Amino acid sequence: MIKRKKNNRQRGSHTHGWGAKKKHRGAGNRGGRGNAGSGKRGDAKKPSFWKDMSYYKSKGFVSLRKPLVKINISDLKKFEDIKIDLKERGFDKLLANGTPDKKYELIISHASKSAISKIEKAGGKILGLVEQKQKIKKEVSIKKSKVSEEESELEDTQETEILEQ
Repeated sequence: MIKRKKNNRQRGSHTHGWGAKKKHRGAGNRGGRGNAGSGKRGDAKKPSFWKDMSYYKSKGFVSLRKPLVKINISDLKKFEDIKIDLKERGFDKLLANGTPDKKYELIISHASKSAISKIEKAGGKILGLVEQKQKIKKEVSIKKSKVSEEESELEDTQETEILEQ
């Protein structure tokens, strides 16, 4: 004889053989686990949660990009050399605050437009700049327009071939 499983035989019985509804619920008899139950009816607990800010979950977006380490033109006076590798010294971007007093030759990956113009007006150079996204976007849009023009020319030639046949 095959015996039915107990849980199948308990279907329809809201207590499943444990007497009261709240018995054998897991953490239900004690109001949940952890900080559960501190809602509308948990007024006795609420002030303790107000003090602890780690209880409230932080909201928003956390960027995975590292912020750029910036240096101003006015801070270049610290360095005695005219040729400065700012990448090697731990800087990522040159900003335009201040005026250059020497003809600097700088190596850095990023620089503001006004910083570039100030250094060049003073007779210096900035090397190692990374292309900006705007330039790349313009190039991509130009390439797309060229491709669409070529496609339209191909369609025109195909139509003329069909008409000739």
